[in-house]
Amino acid sequence: MRTAEPTAGGRASATAQRYRRAEKPTKARPAGSPTLTAMRLAKVLSGVGRTLIWSGAIVLLFVAYQLWGTGLAHAQAQDDLADDFAALLETTTTTASTTTTTEPEEEPATTTTTTTTAPLPPPADGEAVARIVIPRIGVDEIVVEGVSRDDLKKGPGHYPQTPMPGQPGNSAIAGHRTTYGQPFHRVDELAPGDEIIVTTLQGEFRYEVSGTEIVLPSQVEVIDDQGDDRLTLTSCHPKYSARQRIIVSALLVDEPAPATPTRPEVEAPEELADEDVDDVEDDQDGGDDEGAGEVDDEVEQAGVPVDLESLDGVDERTAGPAVLWGSVTAAIWLAFYALSRLWRRWPAYVLGAPVFAVSLFVFFGAFSELLPANY
Repeated sequence: MRTAEPTAGGRASATAQRYRRAEKPTKARPAGSPTLTAMRLAKVLSGVGRTLIWSGAIVLLFVAYQLWGTGLAHAQAQDDLADDFAALLETTTTTASTTTTTEPEEEPATTTTTTTTAPLPPPADGEAVARIVIPRIGVDEIVVEGVSRDDLKKGPGHYPQTPMPGQPGNSAIAGHRTTYGQPFHRVDELAPGDEIIVTTLQGEFRYEVSGTEIVLPSQVEVIDDQGDDRLTLTSCHPKYSARQRIIVSALLVDEPAPATPTRPEVEAPEELADEDVDDVEDDQDGGDDEGAGEVDDEVEQAGVPVDLESLDGVDERTAGPAVLWGSVTAAIWLAFYALSRLWRRWPAYVLGAPVFAVSLFVFFGAFSELLPANY
């Protein structure tokens, strides 16, 4: 059966209907629906926000490490130093017994025992040399020889260029004020007349505070000989800053002990020690610099440099360890973040947290070496 072919009018009508369907307007987007650009912007802002939150958390953790984490290393070092110093005190004094017999008719034989103190060898850097007690501010610390960064992490450090505590002259000791146990945190509370007790291998010596002053790190004359027997404490000022130094002076009340030679090889620091000073490397060949104090002939003959330019010393720091451990820490975080996306979030976080924490702790230690002071 033949079908009827469409007429010209019918074909035109069908074409028109197709055009009308093609020109039919699309459905309007509901009001308030985000556009593609807005969605992308929100995603970027969300990522920036998370990054800022994590960065803030890292900064807070670093502050906590500086204020409290460093105290753990200091406490362990002080325990070890206390044992070492106690052993030194036991072995320093030797007793020589000399027996003299007399034979009078009415008196029995007598024995005379003489006690002598063995000569004190020059202390090595980082070795326990004294114990300092300041009752007014609750200080009871073992003092080490040297004011390098590593020395001050252990406890207060004795400037090798100055006499030992209890000896004639100006003995100087530097200490942290905000980190690594903050032994000198409250030195600003000391007032004239307050007692400072220092025990060395030569005995116990009592000082009385005579005054406090604020100086610049370059004012090294404060640790020069002042013509009397005193103890000088130096620390950073104000707290959480290394911009200045607080100086506490105390005069020796007891009789001074015999002087021992200062190590001739010790080089002069360029600045008063701050809370992160490195080993001193002085390439100067001497001179009469303005502001340097006069040192008496005996100390000069012992090999102590006369020209102290600053109280910090030349501090060389390298960023290598900080960059290395920063990269390792970031790689660990990215690895466990990727694992959380591919596997399960919380199990991945639980596995990664201890590894990340250890790496972050080491990174904080390396990064703190780059700072002018451990705040």
